[in-house]
Formats: sequence, structure tokens, C-alpha cells
Amino acid sequence: MTARSAGWRFPLYLRIWIAVIVAVGLLTVAFGWLWRLNLDQQVPMREVIIRNDADEVIGQSLVRPYHAPGMGVEFEVLLNDGHTITVQLPPRPRPPGDVGRPWVPRGPAGFLWMLGIVALAVALGAYPIVRRLTLRLESLRRGVERWGEGDLSVRVPEQGHDEVAALARRFNQAAARVEELLKANKSLLANASHELRSPLARIRMGLELMDPEPSPRSRDEITRNIAELDQLIDEILLASRLDAREADMGSVEPVDLTGLAAEECARTGADLDEAESGQAVVVPGVAKLLRRAIRNLLENGRRYSSGPVTVSVTRSGREAVVRVCDQGPGVPAAERERIFEPFYRLRGASEREGGVGLGLALVRSIAQRHRGSARCEANAGGGACFVLTLPCD
Repeated sequence: MTARSAGWRFPLYLRIWIAVIVAVGLLTVAFGWLWRLNLDQQVPMREVIIRNDADEVIGQSLVRPYHAPGMGVEFEVLLNDGHTITVQLPPRPRPPGDVGRPWVPRGPAGFLWMLGIVALAVALGAYPIVRRLTLRLESLRRGVERWGEGDLSVRVPEQGHDEVAALARRFNQAAARVEELLKANKSLLANASHELRSPLARIRMGLELMDPEPSPRSRDEITRNIAELDQLIDEILLASRLDAREADMGSVEPVDLTGLAAEECARTGADLDEAESGQAVVVPGVAKLLRRAIRNLLENGRRYSSGPVTVSVTRSGREAVVRVCDQGPGVPAAERERIFEPFYRLRGASEREGGVGLGLALVRSIAQRHRGSARCEANAGGGACFVLTLPCD
């Protein structure tokens, strides 16, 4: 962990608290200095005595000296005859080059002036910090408003490492997830309408052309189309439930992938590589979903392979790896990711070959639901290999 991520990550509340503490500290120091200055200005009372040439006291007063700016110190003395005189002591002459003490406001008015200057300094110092935080909040608010108005592609800047940045990241993740789900639903609806229309049209045509006594071929064709419709509806429903993360797909339990693969190989006639699949490989998961994933891979391989389909189940570190390899025409490298999209078929694939284009999409969804992955590779002996990887722990 770097020093930036470990030592310099201050939460938002801590930064605001530190800013308040610093501001209070500055105000405390300023008030203390001003109070001390104000106390220094309270010059004690002085007794001033005026004598004549005969050394007789002609006036005497207990007064406080008054500092007149630029004129020195003045005293007001009450004489014995009732008159008042002002005694002025001009400021001492400054040595050459001495600029003198800076002017400091004195008295109550000066205290208020200094208090205003300190308050202005604190306000100017705190404004950049507060403004920087509020600008990020305003940017987040504008992004949420635009997203709420229907612009699902909007994302907010992710700056910093505090709560605001974490909220922005969470919002971007949620916005991307919602946009992805809506696009998937639109694609699902658009493609499902087309896929449902094809078998329905064949059933309708078969019924119109059916003789009073339908031939076994016509009956088989209608049965096949009905089975295709049933499979399509089942896979659409399963795909919708897998997209809903909160949907309950069943209880998680230890599942023997080797046993599942052996059962499905026996059902479809595929070959289980016993040399590599000699021991049980157990993963936590939903058994019916994992069975469906292996079954879809086997049916896909059987549909396009011109030879036997081989299956191997091995363990690599903390992952279980299921490989289903066929000897078909293979999958071009540019399309090995697209074949996992719903309703996507390779060029030249015919509806007569079966399948509705959802089998591999379901495999990837099931793998992701189990924190795994699914990919397509080239088979060394020709054809394609589909690799399903699942965590064992």
C-alpha cells in the first residue's frame, strides 16, 4: 500500500473538522494578541505637578497620558486658579534610517478594526477549502440530475480518496450497471420477438398444409418447433433471472463438477477425458445452474462438431477448469467474444442446426454468477474449446 493511499487519505469530515479547528485556533491567537495589545494601551494614571520659578506648586492632577498620533504625549493639568493647561511631550527624534514602529490602531475603534481584519483573513483562508469541497458535490448533483432526466450515459468525475469520491465511484458503477441492464433488456426484447416469430410461422404454415391425416414428418416438424419455442422461452426466463442479481437461483452447496460432467456426457454421448478428470473437483455453487452450463456447452459442441466432443474437468490452483472441445469449423478469433452475446450466431449458421443464440450467453452469465468466467479458444486438433473457470473456495 502506497503512502498516498495509506497516510494521506483524509475523510471529508476530518478535513472539515481540521479546518474548523485551525480557524478557531487562529481566532484565539488573534483575540489573545489583540487583548494583550488593548491591555498595553491602558496606560496607568500618572501624577503631574506644575511648579513656578519659586518652586511653588501651581497645579497638580492625576491623569492618564493621551497619545496623539504624530504629536507625542499630552497631559491635561488643573491649576490652582481653576484653569486647565495642556502639557505636551513631542515624540523623540528618530535616528537616521529609523522608520519607526508600524502604526497600530489603538482604543476600542482600533480593536474593532483589528477584529474585522482577522475575520476577513479567516474567511479568505477558509473559502478555497470549502469551495473545493462544494464544487465536487455540485458536480455530483448535476450528474445525478442529468442521469435522472434520462441521460444514462452520464458519469461524474472521480477525484480524491474521500467519501465524495467513493460516492462518485458508486454512482458511476450503478449507472453503468443500469445502462447495461437496459441495453440488454432492449436487445433481449428486440431479438426475442424475431426468434419467437420464426417457429410460430413454421407451425402456422405446417398447420395450413397439414392433411386431414398428418404424416409423421409433419408431426415431427411441429413437435420440433414447439420444443424450440419451449426452449427459447425457458432460456429467456433464465437469462432474465440471472441478470437480476437479487433473484434467488437456489441454495449454494458443494457441487462435484466431475460427476456433473460425467452425467451430461452420458446423456449427450460426449467423451469424458478420464486421464485428466480422474478425481472429483468440488466447487461451491448452485447445482442446477452448473449442470445447465455444462449441458449448454455440450449441446453447442454436438451441434457444430463433425467428430466426438471431449470434456475434461481439472483443478488449477484454487480454480476448477471445465474444457469442452469439439472438432467443428471453429470460431474466428474476432468473434470469440461476440458469440457470448444473446442471440448472436456465427455467419452461415442456420436455424435448422438448432439453438436460439442464448446457450453461450447463459453459460457466461452462470459463470459470472459464480464469480467465474467463460471463454472460447482454438482447439489444437481443429475446432473450438470452450473453457469454464470457477473458483473452488
